[in-house]
Amino acid sequence: MTIKRLTALLLSTGLLLSVFTGCESKGTEMRDITTMDLVQDMGLGINLGNTFESCGNWINTSSVTNYETAWGSPVITQEMIQGYRAEGFGVLRVPVAWSNMMQEGYTIHPDYLARVKEVVGWALDADLYVILNIHYDSGWWENFAQDKESCMKKYTRIWEQLCEAFKQESDYLMFESLNEEGHWDQLWNRYSGSTDGKAESYGLLNEINQTFVDIVRKSGGNNTKRHLLIAGYATDIDLTCDPLFVMPNDKENRCAVSVHYYTPSTFCILTEDASWGKAQTEWGTDQERAQLVQYMEKLKTHFIDKGIPVIMGEFGVAKENKTQEMIRRFMTAVCKEAYFRDICPVIWDTTGSFYDRENGKFYDQALLADLMTILSSANAQQEAA
Repeated sequence: MTIKRLTALLLSTGLLLSVFTGCESKGTEMRDITTMDLVQDMGLGINLGNTFESCGNWINTSSVTNYETAWGSPVITQEMIQGYRAEGFGVLRVPVAWSNMMQEGYTIHPDYLARVKEVVGWALDADLYVILNIHYDSGWWENFAQDKESCMKKYTRIWEQLCEAFKQESDYLMFESLNEEGHWDQLWNRYSGSTDGKAESYGLLNEINQTFVDIVRKSGGNNTKRHLLIAGYATDIDLTCDPLFVMPNDKENRCAVSVHYYTPSTFCILTEDASWGKAQTEWGTDQERAQLVQYMEKLKTHFIDKGIPVIMGEFGVAKENKTQEMIRRFMTAVCKEAYFRDICPVIWDTTGSFYDRENGKFYDQALLADLMTILSSANAQQEAA
């Protein structure tokens, strides 16, 4: 049993009497560990959402803090980051909009980069894995379809800078190629009933992901061996399991695939009726549970059984129109079906949702206990196998 999994087990059973407020830094260690083993070691993850990916032309560009707090987050502190570990989480996903305060030549503002590095450093020092990405980033991803050359130049410049800035970090830091913007409806719309443009749209994402791997591998330092997370098509399970989605060539064979899970969207996303659906307040019918199992089995068959690890980089539910019982039912079901298939589940969380940033605690301790029990049960089952 790995140290992280043992820690999660102790946390979930109440046997860990205290948690250090700081841990020895992982330094520059790159272990002889497969990406599958690394993903399985991550445990349960959570997103630092609506923070460094906050963007908008109404935000005062004079400081990083203005962006960090624009979508409701308090200024992140080391104590907040340590709180994630103390609550039993094993990985922190850090979404970032790198275009914020960007300078000429697609140069990331040094203050923005320094602030993200500081928070990532706190997480690594707290014994957390970190997933660092390019997130929505003001929508320039849409332009790939009509201006690939300029967009690829920007994409390349961003990752060259990030690779240089983080090249000495240990393998507890994972890079993610992009978020869920890897689809282009102007090329192919899944709801059109036509396959025209489908291969072109998939080919564009495959090219971006391959470019990402190539940039990281040639950047030197620990990046030559760094474990990488490859965004699936729209991070949608069905679309990512399509034969047109191809994992990039990586001579190190250190890549996992990223998907998101907000199914059904009428339950997970809608808090009120919309033109495309009626908001659900309940979840858990036999049909809905069967759908969840079907999707998790699809990921297992298509990727994990073929040696490709899977990280569910986002899953969650909008809470406003739902009881706590329904939220717990959905969150625990998704976590269980994912984790027992060696899929790493990462909660999508924003200020006021699941984790109380001001107090460094998970709001619903009963839900947290249920999630940690799932992890310890899965770990025990794997150890017994």
